Amino acid sequence: MVAKHGGAAAAPQRPKVRHSVQVIARAANVLRALEGESDGLSLAQIAQRVGLARSTVQRIVDALSEEHFLIAASPTTGVRLGPALIRLAASAHVEFDQITRPLLAALSQKVGETVDLSVLKGSVAVFTDQVQGIHRLRAVSAVGETFPLHCSANGKALLSVLDEQKFDKLLRGQLPRLTAKTIINRADLVKIIESVRRSGVAYDLEEHTEGICAVGTAFLDPIGRAVAVSIPVPTTRFRNKRLKALLTDEILNTRAQMLESLGASVSPVADGSLP
Repeated sequence: MVAKHGGAAAAPQRPKVRHSVQVIARAANVLRALEGESDGLSLAQIAQRVGLARSTVQRIVDALSEEHFLIAASPTTGVRLGPALIRLAASAHVEFDQITRPLLAALSQKVGETVDLSVLKGSVAVFTDQVQGIHRLRAVSAVGETFPLHCSANGKALLSVLDEQKFDKLLRGQLPRLTAKTIINRADLVKIIESVRRSGVAYDLEEHTEGICAVGTAFLDPIGRAVAVSIPVPTTRFRNKRLKALLTDEILNTRAQMLESLGASVSPVADGSLP
């Protein structure tokens, strides 16, 4: 009689659901491992990066290749991201803008300042959208402009959401000095990024441009892209502690709203502490 109960009959389906979710997650990890690898990776390299057995990676790669999400990187070995992802990315980009633009506009209206959206592209942050502030004296940069990661609020925020391997790769070599306040010591910068990871907020205190400060925050969108929201402010206004607190609170609220709207999980962060 117990076997006929509705709840008992449904229970055996749960392991299958969990297995399906695990397969999707593993496939997503394989795709992310190939991001930025124009020459592709071998199965062994992918297996090492995602922490799976080579045989498991082989099955995932075969399935993704059948759907043209992956293609051969060379006639003999390796795979890279395929053309089917371009079509999906183009569609997702339009939807992403439709979701984020109203939230950027709302943030700009609340704080009265210019608000920028940027993404990580290679080793720089690239502005993809902007809502200008209401003040006559305001900080404005063109959409498409690139910013170094080590000395900008959006750049440091982007660094804070990367895994250690990519983080280390992007900080190799000398850090160029752009102003007298640019942090060029790698150890000092690492400590700052660790603080950003805890608080969720990064600051640029005239490190990129004299006379301009900024606050920024970042997150990974549902397809694993590093995205940052930042608010540049003339230093004369940024010195106002009430404005700093407002910018910090509202940019974190906007980050949470974006993640919720995009259907991504929201990672809890501590209240952003002001420098």
